[in-house]
Amino acid sequence: MTKPAPAASTPLIPEQRRELIVKHLRREGVLSYRQLTDLVGVSHMTIRRDISVLEEAGRVLATPGGAKIASRLVTEPSRFEKARQDVAEKDGMARHAASLVTESMTIYLDAGTTIQAMRPHLESIRDLTVVTNDLAIIAAFLDHPTADIIAIGGRVEKANQSTTGRLAALTLHELSIDIAFLSSSSWDLRRGVTTPTESKIAPKTAALESASETVLVAGSSKYGTFGRYRVLDLTDLDLIVTDAGLSDATAAGIEELGVSVVRTGADAG
Repeated sequence: MTKPAPAASTPLIPEQRRELIVKHLRREGVLSYRQLTDLVGVSHMTIRRDISVLEEAGRVLATPGGAKIASRLVTEPSRFEKARQDVAEKDGMARHAASLVTESMTIYLDAGTTIQAMRPHLESIRDLTVVTNDLAIIAAFLDHPTADIIAIGGRVEKANQSTTGRLAALTLHELSIDIAFLSSSSWDLRRGVTTPTESKIAPKTAALESASETVLVAGSSKYGTFGRYRVLDLTDLDLIVTDAGLSDATAAGIEELGVSVVRTGADAG
């Protein structure tokens, strides 16, 4: 644990203080507000304000009782691993996302377990056209009573059971989509939606360009991480559906960009 530095004779200006906070968080990973107060030598309220500013800049992520450094996502976990994570939160997000779908719509369902969780909530939607690059979602809709399924071709990524690359994008460019539901394992206010896998960029951006409305469905646990490749800015989105774990400050920062945010769950505001 980093020891508090001796008190400086001249107080730090806000920019210096925030750089010091980032330095401590880089070293420790996660620190409580009390620890940061002791380390930086300022009040609890000052630390909270600084964390809020740094979070809006995409440099740190507020946690219950403290903060952690924004982290780089080098590789995505497999679909098997993702399926076991945040199950209740995924269902809440999927339920709300599905409530946006009405009869006879054409929707794009991006690859991912959170998007797949929409399937039970779409059972009663009639004459639905489902466009997807997710092999598991295709299988899940085979028994839908009225859905028409359009499978997007491309190179198969076995770990996530999806198709990616330019060939996947070519089909999407030929379609007119009402709502594109996009997934992401890494997103934040500063960098937008990112990915560690270059081949995932083309189908996501093609879906965005082909859709009348684009909705990101991504959990708060993915917020504050970033991949090597930028997919889109948050301002490219119409709505973000996430869970109650996203902080008030972050939600407010996103909404200031003109993007609506829905946080599902009992504690969501």
